[in-house]
Amino acid sequence: MTDAPITDPIRMRALAHPLRLRLMEVLAELGEATATECAARVDESVASCSFHLRQLAKYGFVEPAERRGREKPWRRTSRALTTRPDLAVPGSLDAAAELGRQQLLSTVRRAEAALARVGDEPAGWVDATTLRTHAVLATPAELVALAEAIDALVAPYADRRDDPASAPADARPAQVVTVMHADVPGEQGTA
Repeated sequence: MTDAPITDPIRMRALAHPLRLRLMEVLAELGEATATECAARVDESVASCSFHLRQLAKYGFVEPAERRGREKPWRRTSRALTTRPDLAVPGSLDAAAELGRQQLLSTVRRAEAALARVGDEPAGWVDATTLRTHAVLATPAELVALAEAIDALVAPYADRRDDPASAPADARPAQVVTVMHADVPGEQGTA
């Protein structure tokens, strides 16, 4: 299942906040969590997390989950976030660039933390931790098709987040990150 790309600049700007992206990560990992549980995970105040969760709900990124007694947990409304600027909408390109920058910074932060402790992992997880960079020649349509093919390959593993019992016993939450972009003229990589 692939969720529709976010093209609305107002929604993109609402999400382009480091704490909101971290809250989205916590909810992706836990499935659902209260503001108090989120605060403990992101080292922020409960009041701050509660405010930002309400903002995420206002823009359709999270929703209230089923209450647990007096607790009010939140959950994501979609598993994956794909942003794509809509050139016909003023501000969409700038909003997508800022959100993309914030998402990339968040991804780098998580990858750095994982790489810093990879030596503490069992051998299988060390072998599974990879960074692959491919320099390609492709058209815009080919990159879109490649992204869709990657989404299809990842989907069965992402579906396990909704049904953890379907995963093998040694499965753990993991990140698969895909970034596709045209090289900046004169700054092409050699990977």
